[in-house]
Amino acid sequence: MTKLLDQAVEIARALPPQVQDDIARVVMQLAGDDKAAPVTLSADERVAVVASKAAAVRGEFASDAQVRAVWAKHGL
Repeated sequence: MTKLLDQAVEIARALPPQVQDDIARVVMQLAGDDKAAPVTLSADERVAVVASKAAAVRGEFASDAQVRAVWAKHGL
């Protein structure tokens, strides 16, 4: 394991379990593990994805300050 990956794992250990699982799924997909189960979206989450895609088509994106605020809220 590289030093950078080891550092990332150490940081991830301090995150909530659901966030750790999300990170694990991404790492597994990047590593080519086809066994990583896809996340099933709820009906509300699907509606949110459709709304987000529509906003992107309109060019409506969060400002840098809004993105930083969300990251800070989640300790990132």
